[in-house]
Amino acid sequence: MLSIIPLYSLSSVPIRARVIVTALITLAVAPSLALPPPVDPFTWQGVLFIIQQMVIGLAMGLVFLIVFQAFVVAGQMIAMGMGLAFAIMVDPASGSQSPIISRYFTIIVTLLFLAMNGHVLVIQLVVDSFEYMPVGVHILDRESLLRLVEFGSYMFSAGVLVALPAITALLLINVAFGVVTRAAPALNIFAVGFPVTLLTGLVMLSLTTPLILPHLQEMIHRSIELISQFTLSK
Repeated sequence: MLSIIPLYSLSSVPIRARVIVTALITLAVAPSLALPPPVDPFTWQGVLFIIQQMVIGLAMGLVFLIVFQAFVVAGQMIAMGMGLAFAIMVDPASGSQSPIISRYFTIIVTLLFLAMNGHVLVIQLVVDSFEYMPVGVHILDRESLLRLVEFGSYMFSAGVLVALPAITALLLINVAFGVVTRAAPALNIFAVGFPVTLLTGLVMLSLTTPLILPHLQEMIHRSIELISQFTLSK
């Protein structure tokens, strides 16, 4: 889970540090958990136990990754309307390239996530998961996997919801410039339109930034609810 979840999976965080954090969490949490059934880890049953825990960890990490990627999608939409789609930076979380507006949203969301003690919440979810998903050979059932896939589609709808005010304003600006172009074809619309759309996008970013927190809280609430509904196959 720590290899895919945001914050912990940043390329700036060494793999050795992730292993140490994982070991410390294990040492701190293990005494408070019920003992799993004894099994030799070098048998097929032990391998199934390991696969089960890996699948659960990846599913939990993917849920929180979707929350962060929703704001990346919102930044891409806004950057496209502002004309900043060509301004690309390398995302340290995924190693891929994303528009600078997406990086802005990612930084804001990361800071808010830390301010909300999201990193502690992640560890608490791991501890609680051993109660309703005990160690065994059973993996996530079909309904849990379907909920996870449906939550992936929520990434796009949430991204559109975050970017909707800025997209609407930029769309109105573009429609207005289209009317002006039809009325005055000799006007160099590219020389006038780009500064106006850029300025409008920056103004809308300043107005929509305070709305990031309620969107993030709602998405984290949905992610926690989704993880708590995970069940194992019978």
